Amino acid sequence: RALVATEGGRLVGELQAKGGAWVPFPARSKNPFAMAVNVGRLARICRAEGVELIHARSRAPAWVALGAARRLGLPFVTTYHGSYAGRSPAKLLYNSVMARGDVVIANSHFTADAIRRLFPQVAGDRVRVIHRGTDLSAFTPGQVAPQRVEALRRAWGVAPHERVVLLAARLTAWKGHRVLIEAAAAMRAQGLGDFTVVLAGDPQGRTGYLRELDAMIAAHGLSDQVKRVGHCSDMPAAYRAASVVAVPSTEPEAFGRAAVEAQALGTPVVVSDLGAVPETVLAPPEVQASERTGWRVPAGDSQALAGALADALRLGASARDALVRRARRHVEAHFSLEMMLADTLAIYAELLGAAPAGEGR
Repeated sequence: RALVATEGGRLVGELQAKGGAWVPFPARSKNPFAMAVNVGRLARICRAEGVELIHARSRAPAWVALGAARRLGLPFVTTYHGSYAGRSPAKLLYNSVMARGDVVIANSHFTADAIRRLFPQVAGDRVRVIHRGTDLSAFTPGQVAPQRVEALRRAWGVAPHERVVLLAARLTAWKGHRVLIEAAAAMRAQGLGDFTVVLAGDPQGRTGYLRELDAMIAAHGLSDQVKRVGHCSDMPAAYRAASVVAVPSTEPEAFGRAAVEAQALGTPVVVSDLGAVPETVLAPPEVQASERTGWRVPAGDSQALAGALADALRLGASARDALVRRARRHVEAHFSLEMMLADTLAIYAELLGAAPAGEGR
């Protein structure tokens, strides 16, 4: 059984529909006194429910979970999702709980290297890399009806003949929106037309950044060619609606979810050669150009981004089909949800001294 101790949220319904159990719990609190009380509260839940292993994914709840696990003698697993801000001794101590699991799951080799660098005494050899898995049954071309794609393009205000360059990310500066706007201006100056840049993402209250982006779009004369469309709830259709997906982050990403999902759906990708995203995309010099599944460009280099996007848009039909097939095989081999789940359950079985799923217990 999967018991999820949380205050709640929009995913509780999905959790319950898939067979998980929601345990209402004040996990959000960072107050030290409340966290100390929560250790006892979580320990009581674990005793009552016969919990055999605790898995934490966030820092404040992880301190509570660590206390409860040690009190009860239970295995403790953490998933380290990415870089945490702050390098002061106090902040590093607070962050270090994510490296204190009996097994520490890193979502990428980039994250694993960061853990070992920041917490060499704590993490030791307990770090295991399990890439975030993608549900390939949902992110597959055959599951995305053309009507969904057409409806989304209409909602975006994209003409039928226009090709979409999609950046799907929350509107925050390090996601590279400014670099993409500059690249769009360079592509137009080079005579490349009939494309629209779609910025799909929630601003999350960053009104100053929105004003900055709008001013930049206007200054480049791109008001008719760059569209901010807000949050998108149908990402499979969004990737299918695009001719190329850009991931132009200017700071390291802990994983490359958008790049994986786009490749799974057969949309070419261009990513910054920074952080963990390059782990998800095969490109020269790692492989021959004929084996690429996308393009990697230097972070912050709008001219290089423009060139790679143009190359992707100019692909002939046969070359594009071959790239799509390679990208899908690459994702299936390394980034499936089934692989992530199997690897995680194997860690649970190892810590519990049990047979892996499908081998008895």
